[in-house]
Amino acid sequence: MKKMLWFRRDLRVDDSMLLSVEGEVLPIFIFDINILNALEKNDKRVSFIFEQVVRLKAKLRALGLELALFYGTPLEVFSYLKSLGFSEVYASVDYDAYAKERDEKVGEFMHFHALNDCYLFEPNEVLKKDGTPYLVFTPFYKACQQLYTQFHVLNYTKAIQTLCAFDFTALWHIEKGSQRALHVKIESIGFTPLHVKMSEPQKALEIFTCKVNAYANDRDFLALDATSLLSVHLRFGTIGIREVVRYLVGLKNQGHKTEPFFRQLIFREFYAYLLYHFPQLAWKNYKYNPPYEENQESYERFITAQTGYPLVDAAVNELLETGLMHNRARMVVGSFFTKHLLLPWQKGEAFFAQHLLDYDASANVLSWQWCAGTGIDPQPYFRIFNPYAQSLKFDKETLYIKRFLPQLREIPSALLHKESYLLRHTIPNYPRPIIEHESARKRFLSTFSHTP
Repeated sequence: MKKMLWFRRDLRVDDSMLLSVEGEVLPIFIFDINILNALEKNDKRVSFIFEQVVRLKAKLRALGLELALFYGTPLEVFSYLKSLGFSEVYASVDYDAYAKERDEKVGEFMHFHALNDCYLFEPNEVLKKDGTPYLVFTPFYKACQQLYTQFHVLNYTKAIQTLCAFDFTALWHIEKGSQRALHVKIESIGFTPLHVKMSEPQKALEIFTCKVNAYANDRDFLALDATSLLSVHLRFGTIGIREVVRYLVGLKNQGHKTEPFFRQLIFREFYAYLLYHFPQLAWKNYKYNPPYEENQESYERFITAQTGYPLVDAAVNELLETGLMHNRARMVVGSFFTKHLLLPWQKGEAFFAQHLLDYDASANVLSWQWCAGTGIDPQPYFRIFNPYAQSLKFDKETLYIKRFLPQLREIPSALLHKESYLLRHTIPNYPRPIIEHESARKRFLSTFSHTP
């Protein structure tokens, strides 16, 4: 039986579960109109994905395979392929609401085989003794450590595969039962070509060798190059999670301190696990109902980096300019958005979803719920980050702030951590703080205490 190999979050040929499936195969990639129609035409992620798909196509060709490219909805694409005699599809798991609904619908008329190629553990593999999912990270982490074996990081090798006959020269637009051949270029799907500068994943791993011992201490400092730079690659599977862990095992055997980074990888697992077991987390508070205001002016000042809080505005500019945001900055920004501005976390999550190159629904949703104090994990609602204290601690010399807010370069660093200075002085091309920190803190706590 002919098998379709649906590449999605696994854009690689090394250590690929899809390429371990034996038989006559048709590798495919679908540029999903349901997703693309919601994006701006200059979305950096689409350029990154398109570039990686073209690379994947060339790498498959070198293995004696190929990649069929489609533009349309998955249901229309698979209806067309079913008319050609295909009825079996293999794909890596995905747990966000749209992905689950999409896969269920495809599975109604196709034999759908879900492969756990994005995570180390299956969602029902790590459970409490009573069979229910863990709600707190530390017990989940300890359970993962106990369950972990070499099987979880097995290196999948290419099986014996033969390629199904197909026209691989075009990008096929499938719509309302018709097929139209397009040129294989990003303009064919209505997007602007942009080059996204990104280290190659294996190169990023090699560089991380020099950072891993100091990772636990340095990763929160905003101006330091201390992170792995792997988030985008893990998101789209240009490197596999198993390869990353195998690399960590090798470093650990050489005496390197790898546990802090491994812990962060398990956090990634935990958030995906929670979204799988509690899909309503994507839009609904798990606990508490904090006060919110639909204040459009506050929202506009936030998304245009005009809040008057240097660390917050620098982080928003980093996101807008690069498609990334430092993890420490994400926590400060999330707290500020929900607790200083009293804006609903769902709007902040949607803003991040629009701009993050490494956007992952589970990580983004659960992180925003953590910041808002509404999620499953026991983050107290009354913890409110002080952006000035955070910038003083993690960007004392304001190198990060001044990189993304160049209009502040002539201001002494010490003054940018002081609200009194920012409130009383006029800085060219930069606003005064939108609200005083202590006033915002008291407003949130007072309003929250009266929330039913």
